[in-house]
Amino acid sequence: MAPMFFSPRSLRFVAGLRILFVAQLPLASAHAGESATGPSASAAAVAQKTAVNSASKKADKTVPKPSEKRASEKVSAHVADAKSAVPNARPADEVIAAEVAQVQAIYEKVRSFRGRFRQDYWVKAYDQRKKSSGVVVFARPGKMSWTYDEPRGNRVVSDGKLLRVYEEASKQLFEQPVDKSQYPQALGFLTGESKLTETFTFEVTDGATMNFPGGTVLVATPKQPLATVQKLLLYVDTASHYVRRVLLLDAQGNRNRFDFDEVKLDETLDAREFTFSPPAGTTVIHP
Repeated sequence: MAPMFFSPRSLRFVAGLRILFVAQLPLASAHAGESATGPSASAAAVAQKTAVNSASKKADKTVPKPSEKRASEKVSAHVADAKSAVPNARPADEVIAAEVAQVQAIYEKVRSFRGRFRQDYWVKAYDQRKKSSGVVVFARPGKMSWTYDEPRGNRVVSDGKLLRVYEEASKQLFEQPVDKSQYPQALGFLTGESKLTETFTFEVTDGATMNFPGGTVLVATPKQPLATVQKLLLYVDTASHYVRRVLLLDAQGNRNRFDFDEVKLDETLDAREFTFSPPAGTTVIHP
């Protein structure tokens, strides 16, 4: 089967890009350990929690019921976390803008990225999950290389102009100009090609509610409909502001998750990393 990352058969290719930065796993709403309410509860929650906390202070002479006390303590804890992360308790929209800007700034400075990936791809129509792993390399401007350990032999390569997806099992190579695919909108920021806020609107949720302790989850919705991206979740490490996980939900309800580790930044890369010559007998397809 084709590299799950792009799943060329189910899309028109990259739109076959059901993945990324960019390895396959279910979306928050259906994932066993991730909250279905996390993304939707995000932005307005900070303001609402602040109001609840204020009201609880005014009622401090009233002895609360145990359940009310636990709820109040939980709200207070979340508000405290928000205040510590955001000086002077800025409005929710400012908090979101700051979080996105920090991630954008990191990837605008990075010249190259190399790491191992684990991909978990769930196909809704067949209730099937496909897992894969390998090494991914990104470089500016717009270059990337995915070398799969499993399924062995699969490759995804872009030299910044042409996107090529090779499926070893079928001996097929899918080719498409990068500017004709939806790759830039979904992944462009990782290679310095686009700004997140130009393509998506954002909500922010605490990583602890999304099975991602020690981090923040940016929930992105495309400003313009994309066949391959209905929601894009970026799991951001709080300390470094690096994206450690990417989760995509497409219009068919399929979920594609990538986790990254052993990451190395700004290495000197061989230009041949972003080229690929398919074996003899390969069928080349232009979607």
